[in-house]
Amino acid sequence: MPDFLQLCDLAGRSLGGAVLAANDESFAAKENLILDQPPIRHDSFGHRGKEYDGWETRRRRSPGHDWAIVRLGAPGVVSGVVIDTAFFTGNYPPRASVEGAAVEGHPSVDELGKAQWQPLLPLSDLAGDTANAFAVDSGRRVTHVRLNIHPDGGVARLRVHGTVVPDPRILDAGPVDLAALENGGRVTGVSDAFYGRPAQLISRGLPRSMGEGWETRRRRDEGNDWVEVTLACEGVVTLAELDTTWFLGNAPGTASLTGIGPDGEVRLLPRTRLQPDTRHRFVVEDAPGIQRVRLDVHPDGGMGRLRLWGRPTPRGRSELGRRWFSALPDVQALEVLGSIGVPPQVAGRLVGARPLAADLPPEVARLLDGPTA
Repeated sequence: MPDFLQLCDLAGRSLGGAVLAANDESFAAKENLILDQPPIRHDSFGHRGKEYDGWETRRRRSPGHDWAIVRLGAPGVVSGVVIDTAFFTGNYPPRASVEGAAVEGHPSVDELGKAQWQPLLPLSDLAGDTANAFAVDSGRRVTHVRLNIHPDGGVARLRVHGTVVPDPRILDAGPVDLAALENGGRVTGVSDAFYGRPAQLISRGLPRSMGEGWETRRRRDEGNDWVEVTLACEGVVTLAELDTTWFLGNAPGTASLTGIGPDGEVRLLPRTRLQPDTRHRFVVEDAPGIQRVRLDVHPDGGMGRLRLWGRPTPRGRSELGRRWFSALPDVQALEVLGSIGVPPQVAGRLVGARPLAADLPPEVARLLDGPTA
């Protein structure tokens, strides 16, 4: 299994991804491309013909190719893509490519058509009824991807695996969930994931069923289960939420939270009794800056969501801001600097000098290192 498959799907619907446009969807809707569940086989026929769990275009009778544009649920650096042609056998595209673009704000489809699209995956051969996986070598942050299929056909799912790179300007607005997947948090260790994916703990929104959380098998020894989350950046946690919603007969009996930071381990929440099907909220007082949090559940069980609200430390905010700015494509980096009043000549010099040193104009230092810089 390629290593990039362990990274989150930046385009996934549960993370907020959306298929904004496609030039054709005569046989099957473009929205199916980013559904979280695996594709299934349909044996029925509708008014458009054989039904497929995917996106399918008509047979092309003119030069060119078909395409679909996807807004990523969380912008980030792409490490690999999966173009899954499951159940498409005589009607899959023989080749495909993927491009990425980075655009400020909430662009319209027309505006995206004028964006600077850069190749992520060159034109590559596909196999039918196969999860075609391709590594991507890119260090730039993108907000949108465009799937191009040559010349036409059907694709069941598009997965865009990578690392979330959040916009620090949004995190500056107030307390944030430092563990959230969409803010750059990630699961970096787990004792057991028999029934549910640990990454669902830090996903968007509320769980809609027990299947949208993390659940371990029944433990038959004297130990306990745990999961470790690396925060979006070094930060101070002030409120912890342990949500056992939907877990009735299989919620943990007790749980604790331990923070790991530059000065070692610190107890954020002592071992505390939990109730089934309950959103537990605990105020965390006088915690130092930490980079990782370990949730221990005793002895085992399931949990829907883990939220760790707080603020970045000055060091964490600076590291986050500089990582974000270094990952921006040149055009977007110039646009960002222009929006804060940096003259074009100075902006061009700064973009070309990335990663930037400490000696910066005040307005740029505030952008990269935070409002208090």
